Amino acid sequence: MKNRRFFTFLDKTKTHLRNPIETPIPHNRIKNPILLPHRTMPPAKGQDSDFINVAHSHLIHSEWDKLNKLSSGLTPFRIKHILLKTQKDYVISLEFFNWVELKSSQLNTLDVISIILHILTRHRKFKSAESIMRRALETGLSDLNFPKSFFEALVYSYKMCESSSRVFDALFKTHAHMKKFRNASDCFNWMREYGFYPTVESCNAYLSALCSLSRFDIVSSFYREMQRCHISPNAYTVNMVIRAYCKADRLDLGIELFKEMVAMGLARSVVSYNTLISGYCSKGLLSSAVKVKHAMEKDGVRPNDATYNTLMNALCKEGKLHEANKLLSEMRSMDVAPTTVTYNTLINGYSEAGNGEMGMRLFEEMSVAGVDADILTYNAVILGLCKQGKTKKAAYMVKELDRKKLVPNSSTFAALITGQCVRNNPDRAFEIYKSMIRSGCQPNRATFQVLMSAFIKSEDYEGVVQVLKEMMERAIAPDSDVLSRVLNGLSQCGKEGVAMELVKEMESRRLMPGGVEESLVMSGPLNKAA
Repeated sequence: MKNRRFFTFLDKTKTHLRNPIETPIPHNRIKNPILLPHRTMPPAKGQDSDFINVAHSHLIHSEWDKLNKLSSGLTPFRIKHILLKTQKDYVISLEFFNWVELKSSQLNTLDVISIILHILTRHRKFKSAESIMRRALETGLSDLNFPKSFFEALVYSYKMCESSSRVFDALFKTHAHMKKFRNASDCFNWMREYGFYPTVESCNAYLSALCSLSRFDIVSSFYREMQRCHISPNAYTVNMVIRAYCKADRLDLGIELFKEMVAMGLARSVVSYNTLISGYCSKGLLSSAVKVKHAMEKDGVRPNDATYNTLMNALCKEGKLHEANKLLSEMRSMDVAPTTVTYNTLINGYSEAGNGEMGMRLFEEMSVAGVDADILTYNAVILGLCKQGKTKKAAYMVKELDRKKLVPNSSTFAALITGQCVRNNPDRAFEIYKSMIRSGCQPNRATFQVLMSAFIKSEDYEGVVQVLKEMMERAIAPDSDVLSRVLNGLSQCGKEGVAMELVKEMESRRLMPGGVEESLVMSGPLNKAA
């Protein structure tokens, strides 16, 4: 009953978004899977049998010196028989496999590798199995057919080793951890043909890898495939899918899935609520995000630092700094410790608004609270000071970086350049720009725009031309309005030839912004040059 108002709110929100969630048509698992082949290995005879028995005796007694003397007689056939004789003791089996690997890795063929993997996964030693799988897959990267051959080798040795489906599950997970999505997808389909399905944990590994590369479209389709295959998701699965929907601009689907969690028997955690809050904030629906926070508190789920940081960031972007600061006070009253991200968000918000004093006050408060400042903190403080023209204080903060063993980056230099431009010192700003380049940091369009505007304000068109040439060297096109002002200014100074050369060079480099030619024709330089 206590959730009814919240779900009514979710329903109302959803009507302003997109279509409701697609309910996948339920399908049964494959009714007639392919029967696993029953392959046996030829028995060892004669010299092979003698070698295997002697080597096995040395192995179980840890007589490695004697084994070393036999290493020249190793063959894949003999290795496989030895592994099968030791398969009930995975420790001995793995020691022997690793010993062979050191002697000659070529002896550990795909068939040999398959046997050790069956042994390890049957004993639930999945980390060791995945390590071997990863090495094998990396070795076979140049062979497009290798993943299929690897899977088939496991299939053919499955019954012989009295294995379990976890060996295929481990292979699927390894593909996922390696971010080989096509191979993981193929493995999933091959498993299904034989009636095997990965665990939800392995499916989560696959979904997590997809999310890390922003492949949210595949996350959605794979989740539906899990449902069709009756692989029951857990809360971690659903939280990832909700996040994927939000990132893919399908907040409506995220809301639906959030609502379904209770019916699925899954408890909504702070991560579930935070994911939905982040989704609302990303669409600018801040009031809705706040309602979700209130709902989570009513449901007995305690907000954490990520909850507050997300809401603070959204408030700062909307310029609601007072409300963001109130959340900081609420964090303390709720005994939720502010983090570096918390302070960075607030300091940056105040600095962007030109309130360097408040940014500095928060910086000092941060130090007293024992929260470590990082380069983002310093950049935010420096920017706030520079926007107010307090370049000496900003320079002092830059010196602090070395003491804190922090390295200035592009944002640090961009802030210092802004400070000099605020003080109408474009030449000094350009010197800082040169230092920026020497340090290996790369300027962006915004930094160049600030520099150009400062030179234009000083009517220093030689400086403007310098900046334009630097932009062209980095294949960055100037803003059309700013460029029009530059070219008109050059024309008025009697430097139509310089203007025309700039135009020709930008056209040859395909960096001429749209709308500039028309502006030039109207103002005269092109006509005069003609």
